[in-house]
Amino acid sequence: MNRLGLVTFVAREYDEAIGFFVGKLDFELVEDTDMGDGKRWVVVAPASGASLLIARAVTDGEKASVGNQAGGRVAFFLNTDNFDRDYANWSARGVKFREQPRHEAYGTVAVFEDLYGAPWDLIQSA
Repeated sequence: MNRLGLVTFVAREYDEAIGFFVGKLDFELVEDTDMGDGKRWVVVAPASGASLLIARAVTDGEKASVGNQAGGRVAFFLNTDNFDRDYANWSARGVKFREQPRHEAYGTVAVFEDLYGAPWDLIQSA
């Protein structure tokens, strides 16, 4: 079986990332295991799809990638079955959208920012 299981999301701190993904985007906290020496194995996931492994930035190189994991491009695409619901709920929770929803050939989409200002897409397929 071939399937993408985890994608690393580099964060300044575990708890602030958990707060964003669980508190604002309705992800589930799948695992939060203390690994010792300040390191944790933290996994969050949307209702379906790949999970994010939250990795706390430690080195200077890792710290420089926080909020810039794809060089300013959208790196993560969240699919939804109800764009209007999620757009309204997330906006009310303070998620910053860079644009109004737009309709493309592939569906309805809007770019929003994660907790560090990096762009993500919220998409409902056509």
